[in-house]
Amino acid sequence: MADNIRQDGEARLPKLLGWLEHDPENLALLSDGIEAAISENELETAAQLVTRYSDIETPPPAIQNLSGIIALRQNNFDKAAEIFQQLRQDGHDNTGTRFNLAWTYAVSGKDSDALEMIDGQMAEELPQAAALKIQLMHAAGQFDEAMEEAKTLAAIHTDDPALMAAMSVLALDVEDIDLARACAGKAAALPDAVTTLGTLALADSDPNAALTHFNDALDQKPENPRAWLGRGMAELALGNNSQAASDIDKGAEIFGDHLGSWIAAGWAYFVQGDYKTSRQRFETALDIDATFAESHGSMAVINIVEGNMEEAGRFCETALRLDRQCFSGALAKSLLERSQGNTEAADRIVKIAMETPIDASGRTIGQALANMNTGIAGKA
Repeated sequence: MADNIRQDGEARLPKLLGWLEHDPENLALLSDGIEAAISENELETAAQLVTRYSDIETPPPAIQNLSGIIALRQNNFDKAAEIFQQLRQDGHDNTGTRFNLAWTYAVSGKDSDALEMIDGQMAEELPQAAALKIQLMHAAGQFDEAMEEAKTLAAIHTDDPALMAAMSVLALDVEDIDLARACAGKAAALPDAVTTLGTLALADSDPNAALTHFNDALDQKPENPRAWLGRGMAELALGNNSQAASDIDKGAEIFGDHLGSWIAAGWAYFVQGDYKTSRQRFETALDIDATFAESHGSMAVINIVEGNMEEAGRFCETALRLDRQCFSGALAKSLLERSQGNTEAADRIVKIAMETPIDASGRTIGQALANMNTGIAGKA
């Protein structure tokens, strides 16, 4: 989190408010009341107390910082950024203020601005800054650089749960499964780590355990796209195709421009026989990046199902030209071969396709569809 407001087991706010009734201009009580209100998530009360403080005298930097945290907690990101920026301009350009500004940028979708704010000193001083830096580098596609930086920071912030959770997700994407498992084990309570454990359970062909992990992760962090995708894949493996399609769709929507998510959503609808929606998802992926082979291969399969063989052939050719190992391209080619009566070639291609790994764990389409009669699903 972007703040370090004290968390007390017993609510302090009612007592402080009672004392303030008898001593309404006590600045120390007002300051404590603001902190307590933030701690107890009474944000409107906290904002009112800041106003009362401001009516008495100009708030010092500490109170201004709390005001920024209130705005941040209320999702008023523009106001929060303005407060933290002003603090810096006024000469209070310390690590805490810069981190709060970086966090504000990150949660408002300004990832590049957030990453620029986190210098080496901040990441070394604050474990929460280290974790955020790794998440941002990962999101920016700096996989190798992020892993190198993560290992350096892990030596400083030994076993910090947030950093370990971020590393577990990164490790999956760089295909270091052992590291992903080790890091997740050190931060198992955090949603990103729980999501990693779910992904590993899928890799171990245990969709029921995976489902439990993904549900736990979503209970903590409902807008976790990886958990939605993972839960959809688990449902798919269990044969719950309708729920799988809904979950994967949700993950794709949150991710926004993650190609593999839209491809997975398309195949989730495909296995239900909803070819219209399946086509829409594949077209979304194609619109995002026309150079992604799986988008073309998936479109080829849909066109074959709909009887558009000439169009299917063009998409298939493009898919395999972009990537000779393209799963959906190989599947489309097999279906085209079958339509021409060349079943021997088609069977061979299908076998290759069904044994092709679809993610970092090495899990294949054949394994993911063990409980289904037809169709495929996967992640790019």
